[in-house]
Amino acid sequence: MEDKRNIQIIEWEHLDKKKFYVFGVAMTMMIRVSVYPFTLIRTRLQVQKGKSLYHGTFDAFVKILRADGVTGLYRGFLVNTFTLISGQCYVTTYELTRKFVADYSQSNTVKSLVAGGSASLVAQSITVPIDVVSQHLMMQRKGERMGRFQVRASPEGRGVVAFGQTKDIIKQILRADGLRGFYRGYVASLLTYIPNSAVWWPFYHFYAEQLSYLCPKECPHIVFQAVSGPLAAATASILTNPMDVIRTRVQVEGKSSIILTFRQLMAEEGPWGLMKGLSARIISATPSTIVIVVGYESLKKLSLRPELVDSRHW
Repeated sequence: MEDKRNIQIIEWEHLDKKKFYVFGVAMTMMIRVSVYPFTLIRTRLQVQKGKSLYHGTFDAFVKILRADGVTGLYRGFLVNTFTLISGQCYVTTYELTRKFVADYSQSNTVKSLVAGGSASLVAQSITVPIDVVSQHLMMQRKGERMGRFQVRASPEGRGVVAFGQTKDIIKQILRADGLRGFYRGYVASLLTYIPNSAVWWPFYHFYAEQLSYLCPKECPHIVFQAVSGPLAAATASILTNPMDVIRTRVQVEGKSSIILTFRQLMAEEGPWGLMKGLSARIISATPSTIVIVVGYESLKKLSLRPELVDSRHW
């Protein structure tokens, strides 16, 4: 008899690909809408000098809301939605790499580690230019300047045109750095997100497996997975936050050296400077990861080939 504690992983060959991509795009969009404000807050906290503007995540949330309203929490969001493309490339690369590695190793840890890192490499190659533009848009504040560039104020009495600021930022990046400017911080991004992704997947499966032994057999697998996602995200965030701070500063402040950025940060703020934005990152990661995990696992179940539906215990 099947042990209901055994969490069966749905692999690439078990999926109906058409359903997988249609449901996947819708799910990813909903997730991005829900977590974007915390991404914006984290970025501003990481770029500010000391506590010159905000004293923490909640303080930043309140001040942005007072100064710019709800729309202020979504600066750069329209540009950021283009990362939907990289999101689909990420999951495709992850699943295909797991299938490839399975020919050489049946260890789930090995498959998750290699697939997670590979998926992040592909996704970041697409995401970095979008991130560079959206981060500069995140830095825009009324009458003040946080990043390298300041967009022109809209004419009196007129609303902000959706892509007007985006076009302005793109022109300024091109004038200042040329096409290379859109890949500023690319290496730092790889050093941040490849380890983050490579670490998250093995920890996610590890925590889910451990929880499955601690909970009653009747407990639905989705409960283990919903708890394991944030635990894995917190673990990965703590391990990779120093590089994330450096990546953000390289991209927003236009620095050209990871090492010099690290030295400057240590000189100005000490070791604690490497942990800036960590609470915002974990706060945003917790609900978003629950949604991602529940959504992704549900997506895979919805996309399961019809003949395999009855063979899985949820």
